[in-house]
Amino acid sequence: MYIPKLYRNHELPEIEKFLQQHSFATLISTHEGKHWATHLPLELEVNAQGEKVLWGHVSKANPQWKTFPENKEVMAVFLGPHAYISASWYDHVNVPTWNYIAVHVYGRIKLLEGEQLQEALRRLVNKYEVHSKNPVSMDTMPKEFVKKEMKGVVGFEISIDRMEGAWKLSQNRNDANFQQIITELENLNNINASQVADEMKKMRP
Repeated sequence: MYIPKLYRNHELPEIEKFLQQHSFATLISTHEGKHWATHLPLELEVNAQGEKVLWGHVSKANPQWKTFPENKEVMAVFLGPHAYISASWYDHVNVPTWNYIAVHVYGRIKLLEGEQLQEALRRLVNKYEVHSKNPVSMDTMPKEFVKKEMKGVVGFEISIDRMEGAWKLSQNRNDANFQQIITELENLNNINASQVADEMKKMRP
């Protein structure tokens, strides 16, 4: 993606932490010159070979999975907090803009089946059920039920070739305007705006 030098994040640990915290992504592949996209959770993990990979699953009814074998590269887009920045927040005439954090991941995709898929689904359920009042687990579900439901999904793993991180957070503003933007974002009483303000504070404590 297009990332001006000032906004490009090269810190791999920070990018990986972002992927773990914002794991709902858009997976994009192509088929006969047309783009396919699915919105889904993608988990960053280390596989049995010690590779850092993304893994996920789609419904078998979703034809996108049939495009995977023909794609030498797929792209996953992860979007974090974002907020409108008003031109009225500066101490000089300027234009409005948008602050955001986003990561693009590119890699090669392969299908997961059998025990690999079942174990991956087990980890996914456990991860997101941990905060539930009455958490469910694949281990406590009837085995025949799990077996039947697994027939309706297609699992996959993405071997990561490269990642691009864009942290556009008003880095081009002087301290006075930078702090004013933070104040205005916090005054909006909006979750996204507050999160953007928090990320900006990390840049200039």
